Amino acid sequence: MDLLTDHLVRARAAGAVFARTVAEPPWGLRLGGSIELSVHTVVRGRGYLWLDAPGSTVELIPGTVTLVRGGPNHYIGHEPGAECLEPEEFRARHAQMGPGDNPQATVFLCGAYQFSGDVGGGLLDALPQVMTLSAADDDPLRDVITLLSRELVRNELAQQIVLDRLLDLLLVLAIRSDFRRSATAPRWYRASADPRLGAALQAMHENAAHPWTVPELAAISGLFRAAFARTFRDALGQAPMQYLTEWRMTLARDHLRADDLSLAQIADTVGYGSPFAFAAAFRRHHGEPPGTWRQRERATANARLLTTPPSFAVSSSSKSTGNTGNSYGSSRSNDQGVHDQGATPPGT
Repeated sequence: MDLLTDHLVRARAAGAVFARTVAEPPWGLRLGGSIELSVHTVVRGRGYLWLDAPGSTVELIPGTVTLVRGGPNHYIGHEPGAECLEPEEFRARHAQMGPGDNPQATVFLCGAYQFSGDVGGGLLDALPQVMTLSAADDDPLRDVITLLSRELVRNELAQQIVLDRLLDLLLVLAIRSDFRRSATAPRWYRASADPRLGAALQAMHENAAHPWTVPELAAISGLFRAAFARTFRDALGQAPMQYLTEWRMTLARDHLRADDLSLAQIADTVGYGSPFAFAAAFRRHHGEPPGTWRQRERATANARLLTTPPSFAVSSSSKSTGNTGNSYGSSRSNDQGVHDQGATPPGT
């Protein structure tokens, strides 16, 4: 499994909440900053997306995809600065319009993703706040947008499943495209393409529990130990064993946050010979024992659930309407994401 696939699977992007919208001017929609990653594309007509910050306006036209990372609120409207409604009010106002009702109406679609744990957070942090991608004629991203556009104006059986899978493809292709061309792509992504480092990185990610040594990793890379250590540090900014420890701690935090594994089970999973060795390493890294960290994180997560207002359709209990007009809903439960629906992702 390559490193980008590994990160996407472990991030468990979940929900694939989907909105298919047809709106006549004037229209505007406010989307809350608690949505970790939003995906927007216009199928017909045009619209504008902006943040509260001046100079942030982006035009939305057919053939482009815009991703918005969580944090600040963002807005979509028929013109910059348009009055924007909350999702429920917007849905009520535009609920009855279908794609064929008015050829002047804008048809657009939105996806909203939630990511799990520190692996997902690392992926999101590597993306810009707003990212617009315009696909070339031979780019598979353009083919996916075309398929989405065609599917939206039909009324077919199992349509929501098709739309969800296309949105998954859209997300993966967009992240891959940004990382491929961005100077700020994660170091692990750039290093994974280096033939001197890719195999060693993949080995560490696929089997963090193995007692790796620098000579063993150097042998996998086909380099002498000193040359491997130097090349690794130059590419990733840290020594191989430091990188491995960081990766193990990332996996451990995700297990502590999301699983009911015992400390002994987590220790074994992330490469420590005993729960005492794991607890000592975790304390050195985080300044507190893993059990204390787990209790605090879970208490914080529970408090956040009680105090965070509902955002744009991010709810596993909401349902898609299944028609070709306006629909808002979560068509998948939160234990599914961009990975193979029948597989159990590593780290779960």
